[in-house]
Amino acid sequence: MEPTLAAQALSAATEITTAALSGDEPDAVLGSVVRKAAELARADLGLVMVSLDDGNVSVEADHGRCPADPRGLILPAESAVGQVARGGDTVVTADLTTDPRTAPYVPDELSGYGPFAAAPFGSGGRVLGALAVYRLAGTESFSPATVEVLTAFAAQAGVVLALAEGASARHRITLYQERERIARELHDVIVQRLYAAGMQLDRVRRRMRKRFAGNDATRLGEAIDQLDQTIDEIRATVRELRSAVPEPETEPSADLAESARDEVGIAAELLGFPPTLELSGEFTGIPAERADHIRAALREALSNAVRHSGASEIRVTLHRDAGEVRLRVRDNGSGVPQGVATRGLRHLAERAEASGGKFYLNSSPSLGTLVAFDLPLGKRTG
Repeated sequence: MEPTLAAQALSAATEITTAALSGDEPDAVLGSVVRKAAELARADLGLVMVSLDDGNVSVEADHGRCPADPRGLILPAESAVGQVARGGDTVVTADLTTDPRTAPYVPDELSGYGPFAAAPFGSGGRVLGALAVYRLAGTESFSPATVEVLTAFAAQAGVVLALAEGASARHRITLYQERERIARELHDVIVQRLYAAGMQLDRVRRRMRKRFAGNDATRLGEAIDQLDQTIDEIRATVRELRSAVPEPETEPSADLAESARDEVGIAAELLGFPPTLELSGEFTGIPAERADHIRAALREALSNAVRHSGASEIRVTLHRDAGEVRLRVRDNGSGVPQGVATRGLRHLAERAEASGGKFYLNSSPSLGTLVAFDLPLGKRTG
C-alpha cells in the first residue's frame, strides 16, 4: 500500500470513527463514508449499498456525478455487488458494461461508467453491504493499491458504523428506561399524593361547610377541582411518555396486591375507618399496564366513596384467576348524588372498553354503591 494513500485512508477512517461514535445521524455518517471512499479512490462516483432481507442491495448513499439520483436503486442478490454484500471478495473490473460478472446487472443510471470496484462494507459477521466506486467509461482502471485501500477502508468503516448503531441502540434503551421510570414515579408517587391531598381538602370542606364564608368555600372547591385537573394532566403526560417506549420483549409486571393495600390504606386515613380488603388469587406477575388499569379503578371507586357516600362500611374484593382480574368496591352509603361530576367514572368506562374489559356502576340512596371493573389478562404471566 502506498504510504501517502495509506495515510489518507487512516485519516479518513479516523474521521468516520469520530463522527459515528460521537452520535452523528447514520445518514450523515454514510454520506461521509461514501465521500471519503470516492476521494481515496479518485472515483467519479461512490455508492454505499446496504443488504436487504431478500438478499438484494439498495443504494443508501452516494457521492459524485450521476445522471440520475441513484439512491433507492435496487440491484439483485446475484449481481456482483449483491455477492460482495454477503461477505464475498472484493470485485474489480476495467469495464463493468462488458465484464460478464457485472454487465447483466448494470442499470441505466450507471451505464456511462467503466472502471468499477466493490468491497464488503464491514467484515466478518458485521458486513452491512458493499462500498462501490466508479470511474467514467474510457478512464484509467483502479490500481491494485487503490483497491487494497478501498477494501481496508470499507471493512473498517462498516464495523465502526455497526458498533455506533449498537451504541445508539443502547442509548435509546437507556432513554426509554428513564422515561418509563419518570412515568411510573409520576403515576405511582405524584398522582397518589395529589389524590390524597384532594380528598383531604374535600373532607375538610364537607366537615366545615357551615363555617366557611361563601367565597372561601368556593375557592376551596376550585382548588380541589384544580387538583383533579392536575391529576388528569399528569396521567396524560404519563401516557405520552410511555407511548414513545417500544414494547419490551418481556413486559414489566407488578404486584397488584401491594398496590391495592396502598390504595385502601390512603382511603382508611381519610374515612376514619379501614375498608375491608379481600384478595383471592395470585397477584404477582400481572403486566404493569393491566395493573395500572385495576389500580385506577380502585382509586376512583374509593375516591367517590370518600367524597360522596357518607358510608360506614366499604368492602373491596379483588380476585384473579387464569383469565382475568375482577374488582368490586361496595359501600353502604347514600349513593352517588345527582348532578355530581362523574368524569373519573367515565374514564374508567373508557379504560375498560379500550382494554377489552367491563365496567359497571350500580348506585342508589337506599342500597349504596357498587363499582365493578373486570379486566382480561390474556396469557398468565405469574
